[in-house]
Amino acid sequence: MTDAGIPPAHPRLLPDAVHEAVGPGTALLRLETTRSRQGVLDGAWWPRSRNVGQEIPPLVTVLTEYLGPITRVGLDASAWNGIPARLIVDGRVVHLDSFPVGDDTVLITRGDNDHFALMVVPPNTTPEAARTAMARAVRADNVTQAAEILLAELPRPTEASGDPA
Repeated sequence: MTDAGIPPAHPRLLPDAVHEAVGPGTALLRLETTRSRQGVLDGAWWPRSRNVGQEIPPLVTVLTEYLGPITRVGLDASAWNGIPARLIVDGRVVHLDSFPVGDDTVLITRGDNDHFALMVVPPNTTPEAARTAMARAVRADNVTQAAEILLAELPRPTEASGDPA
């Protein structure tokens, strides 16, 4: 334990906490823990915003540590602010593609043709709802698409605003 009473973080562990509890540039990410990859999703990601330049580099950095070099990221242009053709992340070129995958999914390519699908939790999601949705997405036996998980787990707009249904 440190003097502040907080145990030191292991550098390979990914934070599973609220946005305010982690430093800027930290990717809030959960990955499926089995190598079978039989589930519909390989992981879940909770970005702080929809700003590609701020959110994609930390995601690619942490995924590269666990998966190896990331070559492409596929995003839905309707959900993200200004998708460039490529970014330089940690000295490597990462190509960005605009696909109609929906705002609830990001596609990651490792190597030439190894794809990973991550559920994207909306940035303004409450911590409890985000953790619940992310935990469901990374279950090895998950057969539910990202949009369905988010619809089931996230509060409806009327619930979040406190208006009666």
